[in-house]
Amino acid sequence: METSLRYAGDSTALRINTNKRPPTVRYAGDSSSLKVHAKQKFRIDSNTRLQLNGELDTRIGVLTFFSALLRYFPPELSAKIGAGLQYDRRDKLHYTIHGKKSFPLTPDRFVSFVVKGRCDIDKEFKKVGV
Repeated sequence: METSLRYAGDSTALRINTNKRPPTVRYAGDSSSLKVHAKQKFRIDSNTRLQLNGELDTRIGVLTFFSALLRYFPPELSAKIGAGLQYDRRDKLHYTIHGKKSFPLTPDRFVSFVVKGRCDIDKEFKKVGV
């Protein structure tokens, strides 16, 4: 399991208490808004991961972004495939699928050509962000 956490906003909005084990981070409500981004990856098997992403805006107190993505890494293809759902406060709910394929140019795979693709579609199966 892999976890990451980051924030965007005024750094004075955070109060870090290092006296506790583990250290805690608290939001000072009297400051400007703070956006907290979190990502969690769950291992399903050796080639499959479930990745959850989210963003919370403390100024308005709601979740502004959420994503659940199933990622598959077929080792025999040197590729990555992902499919899932995304919720964005502006675009609402849409589906996403993406892939990445590597083509080695040298026998030792030190130099390779990488092709990436992504497609986002809404509930009516129309492209998003065109």
